[in-house]
Amino acid sequence: MFKPSREQARQLFFDTWRRYRQGEILSGIETIALEAILLHPEYHHILDDAERYLDKDYLPEMGDTNPFLHMSMHVAIKEQLSINQPVGICERFARLQINVGDEHAAAHLMMECLAEMIWQAQRMQSAPDATIYFECLDRQLNSIDQ
Repeated sequence: MFKPSREQARQLFFDTWRRYRQGEILSGIETIALEAILLHPEYHHILDDAERYLDKDYLPEMGDTNPFLHMSMHVAIKEQLSINQPVGICERFARLQINVGDEHAAAHLMMECLAEMIWQAQRMQSAPDATIYFECLDRQLNSIDQ
């Protein structure tokens, strides 16, 4: 499994943005990264200044949102949906999208659940558990349905 460092993951977004703006051909992962970038114009100024933001720390306790983590979560969700892994994720996403009426909003709801699964795995020092992910998504769907 490919596990990029923080710098490598961030560099992907900087390089993708630069290549896109210069009209260069993008690779498959860069095309997916670009989709996330274009969904978030509020991050474009960050991507224009790699020297300043490559090593910047984003601290949640200071109210900071990490734009690279956010865009990476979009990429992860897009990849999950492209191969329906974990099995059943596409069906839940389709239901979320229908219920909220917007693909981006549905992805953000999924992102909350993906983050919960990752946090639980880190807390328990275990592998990510799709059951936690799906239970969270099912709660999201139930709260929207009501």
